[in-house]
Amino acid sequence: MARAIFCYNVFGRKTLVRANPHLLEINARLWINRLRKKYSQNVTFATIPEEELLIIKHLGFDAVWLMGVWQTSPASRKKAREIEGITEAGKKACIDFSMDDIGGSPYAIYDYKLDKNLGGEGEIRTLKERFNALNISFFLDFVANHFSIDSPHLKEDPDCFVLCGPGTAAQNQDLFALLPEMQKFVAYGRDPNFPPWTDTAQLNYFNPKTIDKMLKIMSRISELCDGFRCDMVMLTLPDVYASTWGWVLEKEGSADCGRNLWKEGVDAIKRKNPDFMFLAEVYWGLEWRLQQMGFDYTYDKIIYDRLKFMSPMDIRGHLRAERIYQKRSARFIDNHDEEPSVSSFGREKSQAAAVVIATIKGLRFFYDLQIDGVERKIPIQLERGEFAVNIEVRKFYEKLLKIVDHPAFHGGEWHLVDAYSAFQNDKTYYNILSWRWTQRRTLKIVVVNYSSIVSSALLDVKIRSQNDEIILFEEMSDRFISFKKEDISRGLKVENMQPYSFLIYDFAF
Repeated sequence: MARAIFCYNVFGRKTLVRANPHLLEINARLWINRLRKKYSQNVTFATIPEEELLIIKHLGFDAVWLMGVWQTSPASRKKAREIEGITEAGKKACIDFSMDDIGGSPYAIYDYKLDKNLGGEGEIRTLKERFNALNISFFLDFVANHFSIDSPHLKEDPDCFVLCGPGTAAQNQDLFALLPEMQKFVAYGRDPNFPPWTDTAQLNYFNPKTIDKMLKIMSRISELCDGFRCDMVMLTLPDVYASTWGWVLEKEGSADCGRNLWKEGVDAIKRKNPDFMFLAEVYWGLEWRLQQMGFDYTYDKIIYDRLKFMSPMDIRGHLRAERIYQKRSARFIDNHDEEPSVSSFGREKSQAAAVVIATIKGLRFFYDLQIDGVERKIPIQLERGEFAVNIEVRKFYEKLLKIVDHPAFHGGEWHLVDAYSAFQNDKTYYNILSWRWTQRRTLKIVVVNYSSIVSSALLDVKIRSQNDEIILFEEMSDRFISFKKEDISRGLKVENMQPYSFLIYDFAF
């Protein structure tokens, strides 16, 4: 077994994950079916060939999030097969597509047991142990807001769900489903800004029994992994929840119990296992609140939106945020929810954006289909697909991940670099993003022209050297570039950088 190399996380606790770790999201059902085609139809979690795990290890990933491992819902599967867009996506992904390739949503969880199509009881723990032997932490989904509409939990504990009578349901027909055996209506799970998820049943967090139930589930499945990726966390924060569902529950005679699932759950699990990690999918400016509550990392949708839609100045402004907030932000340009960056950003811009998120502070979060350069969004209900790997995109990510695996990008000191005009009356320096990492005698300088025009800048970087000639190694192009010491005494000048181009300089002093 490989010897674990321990680092310290943002709270100073011993963990297998280093600072600014790299996380890979893998669509579990697509992955296992690709492996079955490659090796044998008998492949399950316990028998995944070691060479497949080593590929992940050699890419430098510290953690893997296996998305969609839990038991899926027959009702969700039936609904998915009625959605034309999912069927069309399946036909494009599979030459021999059949309706059997469409399953239920991984987020309409029937029960927290390994889906039988992925393996037998105990195989999650086996796979976790195999990843841990390679010093890779293992994350699983936890969905607190709802279960599937046909989950056994709804029959076992109906009072743990949002129920109402026919009067309330009749006034809000799109929000409720009839439970004939109970003569009651159950609310669909929902984000208040979007239509409800009609394959789910909404949990009732005014009821303390619900919190106790979910804390018990959380504790049990925490034994099977090293961390949770927690789905849509803000929906179950007490004030958000009350604003979404209080009107129904109060009408039915319920009052807010005054408890907070996340505060209790995070505290309880970290008391039991201080190294356990929580990653929150969260929006609406609530990231800092969850970090204060004990979440190790929170989604940084702000950097995603600024990289996709806004200017370099807006991106730079976000990178001036509080340092602890940045260390605990999960940076991404792809995941299963977003349109693929290679197509939605465009290839050149997506690669520049990838350099940004791979070289700033925080959790650097990648998606397996992103690294393969898959250009169309794959519905999460699709369980099988044949996706051509874009070799150029794959090589780009392999190179980038190798470069940022260097200890300086993890244990070093990060500083934003100011950019100034390289020439009189030249304003293109506004387009240049730059920062540096320093560790012992190593200096890394990252420069990105995050614009569609040729740009230049003078960077406020002082490079110390006893020699009259300073040689920098540009890692993406494998080039040595020499400068006279006096020419960079005022700073490092980058001239005529092409649109969405980037430089990663290495210097040993």
